[in-house]
Amino acid sequence: MRIDVTAARRAEVKALSKVLGRAFFDDPVMQWMMPDDARRAKALPRIFAAMTRHHFLAGDAVELARRDGGLGAAALWDPPGRWQTTTREDLAMLPTFLLAMRGESKRGMEVSELMKRHHPEEPHWYLAVIGSDPDVRGAGFGQALMASRLDRCDAEGAPAYLESTKESNVPYYLRFGFEVTGELVVPGGGPTMWQMWRAPR
Repeated sequence: MRIDVTAARRAEVKALSKVLGRAFFDDPVMQWMMPDDARRAKALPRIFAAMTRHHFLAGDAVELARRDGGLGAAALWDPPGRWQTTTREDLAMLPTFLLAMRGESKRGMEVSELMKRHHPEEPHWYLAVIGSDPDVRGAGFGQALMASRLDRCDAEGAPAYLESTKESNVPYYLRFGFEVTGELVVPGGGPTMWQMWRAPR
């Protein structure tokens, strides 16, 4: 059965944030930032909703994958030259982040600053977040999202970049033409992230 990929609308933010919250519940970086399972389960949808509403939607590069109308996965991309959040966006997101993460917000800032310091300077499409609901993982939703945006990258002659927060996902991204270009180790005993770059085809 066909998987449909569409651009997200503001009215769909709540639904896509729930999917991403479930997708990232067992993510090593998220577990390190918010070790308590119950708090993490509650916080992640709020965080993804704030990021999408206040930053990603304006870039017109949020995509959803559905089958028979059921939302299975979402991807948050930044177009070339737009990966950094503005001061206005940061201020809009801050209350949600502080409320959701409570005493763990310092860890979130450490991860964010590490990623910013090592972000490539060359213009590129940035895949900040992609995730499938665990109930449909492996059914092709993520593949449909990747193909949709990477086809555009190739048409534009633009590279793409991401950080994989799971070592087990690195081979998955290699299949789409990404290559590992570095490793980011979160200070203080934190997890590792793999920087991956894809030249256009």
